[in-house]
Amino acid sequence: MSPQLPWFAEGPSMTTVAGKPALGSIAARLERLPHSRWHVKVRFLIGAVTFFEAFDQLLAASALPVLMKEWNLTTGQATFAVTAASIGMLLGAIAAGWMGDRIGRVRTVALGVGVTGLASLAVAFSGSIETFSLFRFVQGLGIGGVVPVAATYINEIARSDKRGRFVLLYEMIFPAGLAAATLVAVWVVPNLGWRAMFVIGALPVLIAAALPRHVEESPRWLLARGRTEEAEAAVARIEAQVARATAEPLPLPAAEVKEDTGRGRLGDIFKGRYLRRTAVLSGLWFVAYYVNHGISTWLPSLYTKHFGLDLTTALVYTLLSNVTGLLGTFVVAMVIDRMGRRAALMAALGGGALSLGVLALAGATSGGQVAVFASCTTFFLYAINAGLYLYSPELYPTSNRAKGAAFGGLWNRLGVIIGPVTVGAIIGAGGSLSLVFAQLAVVAAVGALIAWFAVETKGRTLEELNS
Repeated sequence: MSPQLPWFAEGPSMTTVAGKPALGSIAARLERLPHSRWHVKVRFLIGAVTFFEAFDQLLAASALPVLMKEWNLTTGQATFAVTAASIGMLLGAIAAGWMGDRIGRVRTVALGVGVTGLASLAVAFSGSIETFSLFRFVQGLGIGGVVPVAATYINEIARSDKRGRFVLLYEMIFPAGLAAATLVAVWVVPNLGWRAMFVIGALPVLIAAALPRHVEESPRWLLARGRTEEAEAAVARIEAQVARATAEPLPLPAAEVKEDTGRGRLGDIFKGRYLRRTAVLSGLWFVAYYVNHGISTWLPSLYTKHFGLDLTTALVYTLLSNVTGLLGTFVVAMVIDRMGRRAALMAALGGGALSLGVLALAGATSGGQVAVFASCTTFFLYAINAGLYLYSPELYPTSNRAKGAAFGGLWNRLGVIIGPVTVGAIIGAGGSLSLVFAQLAVVAAVGALIAWFAVETKGRTLEELNS
């Protein structure tokens, strides 16, 4: 008699509960997995990628006050410098959506991280605003591609009943990266110069090579691409790691779930019920990032140029806004599985509109006043941004999930570009800061109205939402 194999060595389509084999679909097997060290490991590795993407995204804003003096930049040149990466992010989001559904979530993320890190090193050695902007554009290609595809992957390994908290606790790493960029800049920029910040931003290159070896490809994606045996093997390896981590038999899978095994096309996200989802999602992404970057990109320069604050104080005030944003992300992570995506998005957009409206009416008369209300605003804005990275992949089937999420990312890049350009145009034309914050408040209020039409997704599996 041959020796009995351990449960994780049985056939790839089999799982074992209390020593007994049981069949289960890929989705059902992922849904029944208890939270374990495996989930923590994956969130940490993908989170490290997202952390540095956020870090790199905000580098230009931290360097801008110094660059304006060092290279005698006009407002128009400064605007071009900060939006070059955003244009790259827009194009990167388009390419990454296709690549994420074509070559896989993990490989796409690794490629984007490598591009981001190498381009950051090139930015550090730029000798003019033109080369600075060129390499920031290339860096943006990587950043724009990584973040939505990474969020898609995290959604696909999360359980439906706790998906909101699972994904948003992961998403906290993004505002943490933004806060870290500002915190590091407080010391590095005055003491080592702006170039040192971009050298630090090249560190993700080390992660890019290691990621595919330590993170399983999404089993849902493998199945959707018709690579059934690979999907089964990936799930079996994940189950083995979870079982070892929990030291308990895995529970039985739930009833079989109809899984997506089709080949998605971009045009599908504009048909049938997906047309409404795509339209609402696009509007929410645009509004959230228009307002967010309309504020965050210009804050350090406003503090130094408009209010006459020293660079260290300006960066500390900016750091305060990033810290409150991190707190906002944590709060929404704790409540979104109970109150739902739609209500959370409406509340956060409404709160952002209120904070900006009060600041506009108060007149934005001092740096301290702006810092307080801007920090209240980022509390809500970061919650929105994190919520959208959860919400976007939920709305599409596996075959189109990365494309759908990345298409939303395209609209957030348009917001990232147009928001700072609009604020820069108002400031350049001599407009008041009250006007700047008033128009941002109106845009946030429009976003709250758009959120009213959002489809609720809480507590439902990805397959149920798209069957």
